[in-house]
Amino acid sequence: MSKGKKPPVNESRRKFLVRSMQAVGISILGGVVWGAFVKENTYDPLVIRPPGALPGDDFLKKCIKCGLCVEACANRPTVPYKKGKKMITLRLASPGDNKPLGTPYFIPREVPCYMCEDIPCVPACPTGALEPDLVSSIKDGQKVLDINKARMGVAVIDHKNCIAFWGLQCDACYRACPLLDEAIYIVPSRNPRTGKHAFMVPQVDPDHCTGCGLCEHACVTEKAAIFVLPKEVALGKAGKHYLKGWEEHQEINGYEERGKKEKGKSPESYLNSEDLLNE
Repeated sequence: MSKGKKPPVNESRRKFLVRSMQAVGISILGGVVWGAFVKENTYDPLVIRPPGALPGDDFLKKCIKCGLCVEACANRPTVPYKKGKKMITLRLASPGDNKPLGTPYFIPREVPCYMCEDIPCVPACPTGALEPDLVSSIKDGQKVLDINKARMGVAVIDHKNCIAFWGLQCDACYRACPLLDEAIYIVPSRNPRTGKHAFMVPQVDPDHCTGCGLCEHACVTEKAAIFVLPKEVALGKAGKHYLKGWEEHQEINGYEERGKKEKGKSPESYLNSEDLLNE
């Protein structure tokens, strides 16, 4: 080889290296995309679903992502408009929403559920992911849809930032609630700072709250001081070993029978026994 000349390039070797690097790059990119896809198709514990939605993974198993509930919501005659734009409650999760892709949900702060009496989204569901029995009641001997039975979530009040708890007059969430004095009610209390005026603060009854989010949508603070969370997130759980004797008689009787069979005495008998008092 003469001085100053470059060695011959092995074209096949170069092509092999280029193709190998391309394959590695495509594999990495595919892994990232697949990871993002899997992440966005897992259960989101904070997502707010339409009325009648089955809980958690049960909903994801039945929802076929057809979008018929969203279409029914958008085409209802009572849909409101804001600045000439339809305020559609339900939307389908798309990439970047960090929700299971293609599933219906809504953001109460932006567009709440307007509590349609005929609940058009529920009958539109072909698979039972939106279960009519969960939003039904008996009227005149017949089962009818009842939006007041919906349990999309539970409203939670941020006492620190709700201005009513500061002593300022505000009842925006109370007035917006479709179940006035049931889901949200006002509790007066003495204002220790002034000693003269009263706090008029809102309280939520989770047994009646439908999770529609009209209160969150109406809240006047920059970040809503009342917001809707899924029921299992918003509320605690006492556990089966804590019982309400004045409500769950059947469950208590069953528990007592098991207790007598297994331990020879009921929990109440044990707690009231003289041996325990003398310990």
